[in-house]
Amino acid sequence: MLVVSRAWLHREFLAGLLVTFALGWVPGSTADSQLSKADSQLSKLSPQQLVHEAVENELAANRAAPIHFLFKDERKTLHQSQVRLLVETRDATAGMMVAENGQPLNLERRKAEEARLESYVRNPEQLNRKRKQEKEDAERTERIMRALPEAFLYQEAGTQTGSATLGRPGVELIRLKFRPNPNYVPPTRVEQVLTGMAGQLLIDPNDKRIAEINGTLEKDVGFGWGILGHLDQGGRFLVQQAVVANHTWDVTRMQLAFTGKILLIKKLNIESTDVFFDFHPVPSDLSFSQGVELLEKQASEPQSASTPVPKPNQKSRTTQPPKTEDEAQKLCCHR
Repeated sequence: MLVVSRAWLHREFLAGLLVTFALGWVPGSTADSQLSKADSQLSKLSPQQLVHEAVENELAANRAAPIHFLFKDERKTLHQSQVRLLVETRDATAGMMVAENGQPLNLERRKAEEARLESYVRNPEQLNRKRKQEKEDAERTERIMRALPEAFLYQEAGTQTGSATLGRPGVELIRLKFRPNPNYVPPTRVEQVLTGMAGQLLIDPNDKRIAEINGTLEKDVGFGWGILGHLDQGGRFLVQQAVVANHTWDVTRMQLAFTGKILLIKKLNIESTDVFFDFHPVPSDLSFSQGVELLEKQASEPQSASTPVPKPNQKSRTTQPPKTEDEAQKLCCHR
């Protein structure tokens, strides 16, 4: 790609680094594990072993049959705030902005969002490019995840109680501090940013899942071996995940604060917070077109507490919400 943009940098380096991680897009462990096992689990495993097992579980979860969700993303940056509806489909993730700076979109902006999504539906090549990009992003994040046990040295640093948006409520999460492993040699530029980072992990000792990673750059870090640019010392990211609907782990919060330069000329300044919430399962074979339909319907009915989901073989663009919670569960989880 000849034109290096801010969006490209965010996708190429930060989105992978920042442990969107392939964290929690697939089924995790049940949320009612025995809490009394935490101390014994910690005593049996060294910090390095605990990280290794947690990483293996994240990767195994990512390979499992996915549970897809419709959910909301509230993003705040230096200059604005947005609320987006997102839905995971068998083709790609579809997203639609529904509010900006605390106000619903006006009719003109709403139509523009719908037209943008419809362009993917009408243009298979455009959708294929989106699918390919998401696949490449997933491969980069998996490389970052696989590097965690070797890229850092870990030590115990107490515990922290989980909550509805961090791990599991009431579970004592194990806190591990990490610092760069001086013997680690990054195999590609994707992992290169890890060499200048330190921070902490929170791990559920029963499910062996990562509930939080909080990292800070301790030195300037070049990407593309310094040819493409660098990130400044002091840059920070925070990613949290928790058990959401259907006992599934998913990302609930992501904060980025980075400065630097692209091609050593263009200044980079990223500061944003994303909070992900209101997760509702949708069929795993939901098509992108059906996902767009669902977003449009939900955007038109923001007061609705239920999440109507079209059946995969349904031809009509009209859906009816389930009448009961049991009906909703059967509909949402039908394969």
